[in-house]
Amino acid sequence: MIAPLPTRAKQPQFRQTMTGAAVAELRRRILSGSVAAGEALRQDALAKEFGISRIPIREAFHQLAAEGLVTLHPHRGAVVTALSAADIAELFDLRAMLEPDLIRRAVPRLQPSDFARAEIILAEYDAAIREGDLDAYGELNTEYHLSLYQVAGRQQTLELVRVLLANTDRYTRVQLTMSDGATTRAKREHAALLDLCRMGDAEGAARLTLDHVLAVRHDLLELLQDADDAEAQPSGIADGLPAA
Repeated sequence: MIAPLPTRAKQPQFRQTMTGAAVAELRRRILSGSVAAGEALRQDALAKEFGISRIPIREAFHQLAAEGLVTLHPHRGAVVTALSAADIAELFDLRAMLEPDLIRRAVPRLQPSDFARAEIILAEYDAAIREGDLDAYGELNTEYHLSLYQVAGRQQTLELVRVLLANTDRYTRVQLTMSDGATTRAKREHAALLDLCRMGDAEGAARLTLDHVLAVRHDLLELLQDADDAEAQPSGIADGLPAA
């Protein structure tokens, strides 16, 4: 549920605040999987639930569409975007091209305050993993990477990566929860990346970032393939039982 919004001071500013709150809540639901891919978002129902008019809900749909999280259809309205394995592979391929370049450019610009912030995020990330807080560690994973990239001086690339991270986040969460050793590896690689940044090793940080992105890509596509294979098997085989 969206938290109470401030009183209506200036109408445009108030509507922007409502839109931002709606975007944040709907994004959270999509990324957490509580709203499934392919599911329609009902404008009237959401406006009633959130206690706001349809205008900020409609504006929220357009913002989420710009992020690639929903698709707007003329008759169905806003539908949570469903990505195929090929779509997911393409998103990770784009991340693999862009993120190593960002970290390579960022390393010489990182300051002690940036390292301190990254350490705080990693501590919160580790705590979220221990507590099994799926929403938190998905958000913190994105926040950690962006905290290192943001000083690269490549604003357009950064915004592209921000959208790519938003689109891959819900799938990355699946990979972290279902792939053996994925959380352990993620924690290890995040810590190693910060060490390389502190040492000023831009090329080492770029190589690790590339390996990190491609490892998640590999694990996730393997999980999707396993799920497809299980669905294709006759009843009983997927459960380890003889087929009838």
